[in-house]
Parts: sequence; C-alpha cells; structure tokens
Amino acid sequence: MDGPIIAVDGPAASGKGTIAKRIAAEFHLPMLDTGLLYRAVAQHMVDHGLSLDDETAAERAARTFTIEWLVDERLRTRVAGEQASRVAKYQGLRVALRQFQQDFAHQPGGAVLDGRDIGTIIAPDAHAKLWIDADVKARANRRFRELIGRGEVVREADILADLMARDARDAPNMQIAPDAIRIDTTHLDVDQAVAEALAAVRRRVQT
Repeated sequence: MDGPIIAVDGPAASGKGTIAKRIAAEFHLPMLDTGLLYRAVAQHMVDHGLSLDDETAAERAARTFTIEWLVDERLRTRVAGEQASRVAKYQGLRVALRQFQQDFAHQPGGAVLDGRDIGTIIAPDAHAKLWIDADVKARANRRFRELIGRGEVVREADILADLMARDARDAPNMQIAPDAIRIDTTHLDVDQAVAEALAAVRRRVQT
C-alpha cells in the first residue's frame, strides 16, 4: 500500500506534538504540526496591524498563507499559542487552510500530522488515528516547564487559565474520531507515552 497517514489529535500540551515527532521518526515519515499554520496566520495578522477579532481579515490572511511563514521562531512562544487559539475558531479560516493540510497528508509515501481535527476533517481516511489527552493541570505543568526551559517568564497559574480558555474555544473543532485510539498521558512520562502510541500505530499500520 501507499505510505500510511497517521493522525495525532488532542488538546494543547497533551504531548501529541512530541508523540507525533517520535512516530514520524520511527516510520521515516514527514510530519506537520498543523497548529503552526494557525499560529503563523495569527502572527501575520498581528504583524500587519490586523485585529485577531476580525474574522474576515483572518480568512483573507489564511488564503495568502505560504509555507515560508512557518520558519518564524516567534511561533513557538506562549503568546503565539494564545493568538492562534483566538483565530482558529473561525470556520472560514479553517477551510482556507484545509487544502494545504490535506495535500500534506496525502503526499506519496505517507505523513504524520498532529492537530485537533486531523482524524475527523483533514484525513478521515488515515490509517491510524490517535487521540492524546491529559488532565488540564498536568498539561499546564508541562507547558510551564517547557516555557521556563526556553527562558520565558511565566506563572503556572496563568498557563492553567490559558489552557482552560483555549479548551473552551477549541471544543467545537475537537471531535474525537470514532475509530481513534485514545491515550491518556496524565500519569505517563514521555517514553511511556511514546511507547504506547507506537504500539497503537503498529496495530493499525502494516510495515
């Protein structure tokens, strides 16, 4: 068969990004962090003085998206994540970015994508679908440690509040695929979570 499409979905800071990267390395597949697309569009809007509350402007910006936007180092910051969450709720913007993601997923040889709606909207035909989740307090602690490690000055309580707000905004676009394998990483370390995810993918994908 053609290379596998592997969808890794879940809320922010659940561990899905790390898991997706390890799966991509294990199966020698290209990987796309789809959240970066939304961060890039939001950053583009901010750079051009556009309001993140302007849905029409957000859709228009998304329709001019190019892959070069993804190299911006600012996209990895906490601020970028918050900005992305504000615009990712716009359906017109999501539709505008959909084709890029679908083309990436269906490239020859297969691909790994992580996001919110990969297994339901972007690649419902994915060979393996994972839903990665964790308690919001555990997610906040992980994100806090990650940002502190990058030198950002943050408070864990603020990150928890941000994640709870993001979960509420993202909820309409976070539908779990009926055939997704669910993995709760609350009490798992990185290696344990990756091992469980790899085992789940191997059950679905013949190599």
